[in-house]
Amino acid sequence: MRVCLIGAGLSGLAAAHALKSAGIGFVCLEQAPDVGGIWRRPGAGERGPGYLSLHLNTAKQLTGYADHPMPASYPLFPRHSDVAAYLRSFAEWAGLLDHIELATTVESVRQEEDGGWTVVSRDAHGTVTTRGFTQVIIASGHNSEPSLPAPPRGSETFTGTILHALDYRDGSDFAGQRVVVVGLGASAVDIAADLSRHARQTVLSVRRGLHVLPKQLFGMALDEIADAPWWTAMDLDEQRRFVEQALLVARGKLADYGLPEPDHPIFASAVTISDEILSRIRHGAVTPKPAIDFLDGDRVVFTDGTSVRADAIVQCTGYRMAFPFLPEGCPVGPRGSVELYKRVVAADRPGLYFVGLVRPLGSITRLVEAQSRWIARLITGRAVLPDTEIMHKEIAAYLSGIAGQYGQAESASIQVNVAPYLEELREE
Repeated sequence: MRVCLIGAGLSGLAAAHALKSAGIGFVCLEQAPDVGGIWRRPGAGERGPGYLSLHLNTAKQLTGYADHPMPASYPLFPRHSDVAAYLRSFAEWAGLLDHIELATTVESVRQEEDGGWTVVSRDAHGTVTTRGFTQVIIASGHNSEPSLPAPPRGSETFTGTILHALDYRDGSDFAGQRVVVVGLGASAVDIAADLSRHARQTVLSVRRGLHVLPKQLFGMALDEIADAPWWTAMDLDEQRRFVEQALLVARGKLADYGLPEPDHPIFASAVTISDEILSRIRHGAVTPKPAIDFLDGDRVVFTDGTSVRADAIVQCTGYRMAFPFLPEGCPVGPRGSVELYKRVVAADRPGLYFVGLVRPLGSITRLVEAQSRWIARLITGRAVLPDTEIMHKEIAAYLSGIAGQYGQAESASIQVNVAPYLEELREE
């Protein structure tokens, strides 16, 4: 076996299929007891990103693998359990299961002086195994560790429960309670909408406005629009004007719902996709509030001076990328940005690749399939990387360009525009 692949979620399975198709010997190490990544966790009752109300935000025809589409019987936006079953069926269909070691945790990945890689792993029985490889592919995802803000003033007096979205599973767990959800990202709006069907009161606390988009515009899923030639032919300003006008017609201004208007143009930050949250607000099931100012016993006081009683606070404040088994400074550089050539290759560490460490507007599947095919070509020698200096120049140019659109945040460094990025990978 020449290659160690880490992770057997959507991205890892795409990489495994590409390696097997190219005749490359590999082993895939997956810490969970089955394949499927975050999509299998809600059904398995495991802690992690994902909850029982989780559905795809991307269209099934663009989220399924090219060689093995999702079943025609699936709805356009399948539930987590459907996606988990599909990923398992793909692994079986592609003959990948014999290459995957389940319930195996990677403890360290280090590069040796000869350029090879040593991977230390621990299986479910506690047995530690040390193996050498010529290449390592990381496909373990980037929703790794919860990002927790500084606790509000008075947190020590709060009589309720404070938890992160990582520990949220189902709204029925909060039946009859008063709950404050913090955030306006994907998890926040999903969880608030879910809670509103069970909780006595659901409050959505929002510090900064984000652009909230429905899953479809003009009867098309957003990733279908992002894939359309008429869309990709527009420049960024034209795309912004188009979507802003469409949203104004479809749902009006966010201020009309009691939410803060975004302080940035659309596509200058990650967008929030939800068909439900604005409807739940309009139906009185979710009450928007500004940021939390402080806590006082059983009360949550907001920056506008209003307050509510609360039994629980769910912090939907995102995740930090963490790769504790990798050498320090890889892939996140000293400035907090992911530094990878073509968002795949660790320029200073030959033989180390990443799959799925990108954030597109739309489905990620075609991107990880293209990344995986390119990696397979690099491993077999059918493609060749440029000099390290050229790779570093590409990384710097990319980060400079993306910062101009999305800012300097860590998460901005993994943003990609689907069509141009796919074309880049095709050229490689």
